[in-house]
Amino acid sequence: MRILAIDYGKKRTGLAVTDPLQLIANGLTTVATTDLERFVVDYVGREEVERIIVGLPRQMNGEDSENMCRITPFVNRLRKVLPSTPVELFDERFTSVLAHRAMLESGISRKARQNKALVDEISATIILQGWMESRKQP
Repeated sequence: MRILAIDYGKKRTGLAVTDPLQLIANGLTTVATTDLERFVVDYVGREEVERIIVGLPRQMNGEDSENMCRITPFVNRLRKVLPSTPVELFDERFTSVLAHRAMLESGISRKARQNKALVDEISATIILQGWMESRKQP
């Protein structure tokens, strides 16, 4: 079963997913946030998804960011429409910075690095990779 990660944004949202063996995190797509709930429900209906990880937006001081007022209702709706799929929050601090750094180090062109949808998808992948690493046994 796959794990789906969501980097929730005000306008658009990046998504990432594991392979069925949960070994590798890959970018899935970026969707308009207005279409996100429908996209997730459709995806979970097509693919076996064990759980959904949603990026938890925190400020440097540990307090919730202003986007939390949109994420909480979204997470509550997901839990209602997909009651058999656990939905977890995972700290997403630094994911945008890491996404930009990954793009820079990979040699992606300057124009491609300005593609905010790609940044969102890479950020979701970083959230998922971080969640997976946090679950590994020492």
